[in-house]
Amino acid sequence: MTDGNDANVNSARPVRTRFAPSPTGPLHIGSARTALFTWLLARHHGGQFVLRVEDTDQARFVEGSLERVMDGLRWLGIEWDEGPDKSGPYGPYVQSERLETYQKWANWLVENGKAYRCYTSAEELAALNEERKAKGLSPGYDRRHRDLTPDQEAAFRAEGRRPVIRFKAPLDGKTIVHDLIRGEVEFDNTLLQDIVLLKSDGFPTYHLAHVIDDHLMEISHVTRSIEWFPSLPIHIHLWHAFGWPIPEYAHLPVLLNPNGQGKLSKRHAGFTQDGKQVLVLVSEFQEAGYLPEAVVNFLTNIGWNFGDEREVFDVSEAIERFNVRKVNPANSIYPVEKLDWLNGIYIREKLSDEELAERLREPLERAGLRVDMDRLRQITPLVRVRIKTLNDVADMAGFFFHEEFRPPTAEMLIQKKMDAATTRHTLARASEVLAEVDDFTVETLHNVSLELVQELGLKNGQVFGAMRAAITGQMVSTPTFETMEVLGKQETLRRLRIGVEILAESP
Repeated sequence: MTDGNDANVNSARPVRTRFAPSPTGPLHIGSARTALFTWLLARHHGGQFVLRVEDTDQARFVEGSLERVMDGLRWLGIEWDEGPDKSGPYGPYVQSERLETYQKWANWLVENGKAYRCYTSAEELAALNEERKAKGLSPGYDRRHRDLTPDQEAAFRAEGRRPVIRFKAPLDGKTIVHDLIRGEVEFDNTLLQDIVLLKSDGFPTYHLAHVIDDHLMEISHVTRSIEWFPSLPIHIHLWHAFGWPIPEYAHLPVLLNPNGQGKLSKRHAGFTQDGKQVLVLVSEFQEAGYLPEAVVNFLTNIGWNFGDEREVFDVSEAIERFNVRKVNPANSIYPVEKLDWLNGIYIREKLSDEELAERLREPLERAGLRVDMDRLRQITPLVRVRIKTLNDVADMAGFFFHEEFRPPTAEMLIQKKMDAATTRHTLARASEVLAEVDDFTVETLHNVSLELVQELGLKNGQVFGAMRAAITGQMVSTPTFETMEVLGKQETLRRLRIGVEILAESP
């Protein structure tokens, strides 16, 4: 799949990428895009995609969220080669099950002069930050325990203090980092912090854990949010401290709210933009009746360009062309208006009638309807060009599956510039005319109804609208004559007569 101009890969290493969510809630659409781009990078090069669970922040752990994340990835078609539910040579793939490994390497850094034990208490750190704030400085640690003597450490331990392990960041000079999307960027080392690597409870921070895991799992490319970019120089120094080969880093831009104001986050779930709910969780897209193929196409278009001015392409085409270096480094406004358009295209053009019927079954059943698949296959071509999401089928064609016909009101039957008497006469004549029709097909029904329009001296919309409301019980539905053909002659006539009876009781 690669060519001589494709600089995605360091050819000396097999491509292995990873998506490493924290089990702190459902899968956010921004995280899903990160997973998608990471997966596309691996698949483009015939490499491996690893799912790793970063659950070392126990305070933020949410029961069941890992399963929801995995369900969201599967729904999108993002399958992993190794992970917590799949065997692999580099497991376990859950960080809380790897604590001894992190503790071992954190202590190795201390023993080799790359890190130190810090006994500063939480109260002392809070006081320090207040002092820095009063001086107009940003919060940070003053390295007061960076060069403790053995006797000083023993004294702190005697007080019962439990240390953290901090990294010894360089105190001067510059660090030049390379990002696959942004190129080379220079950082001033005097601005770097002595970050905590191992907490006093024995759990690692992200900084330590991801470096150790990426090395031991032989990850070649790290794709993550731009929010981690300021930490990259410290991570590079940590790689150097261990003496391990450094993977390629690519920091992906974030998704912004539709109004362009700030990052699109989980707390925005359910909020509206211009009167329309903005979906931010993958589960919301599924529940709202979007096709996973359309959502993947939608996400791939945000910040990456397929080329050839094409916006519609399937995932196999995206895999063929994907190059992480061509991701736009700028943050992208969440283009919610594009999703309905894309989803409509996939519904109209990308699925066979049989495939679409299978997809439509779930939203109908979720609406409490008992679905006859033969009937659903009949109506699928009728709704295909009229729905934007799968859920739309329940409102448009759910009447086909009601156990009992739900008649319309008189107000629904009476069309513009008509009254109850005129509408009643129209439906009565329609019933009489259609009773004489043997070939109950769309073409015949249409022609006969056109003749009825002429006879009554009305407009097409008036006659056809009254008939549609009478046979469907709805204002909006599948086309009139196609609906009549599916319902059949006897049921159509029965419903027209019910309409006549309703209007007989109307003033």
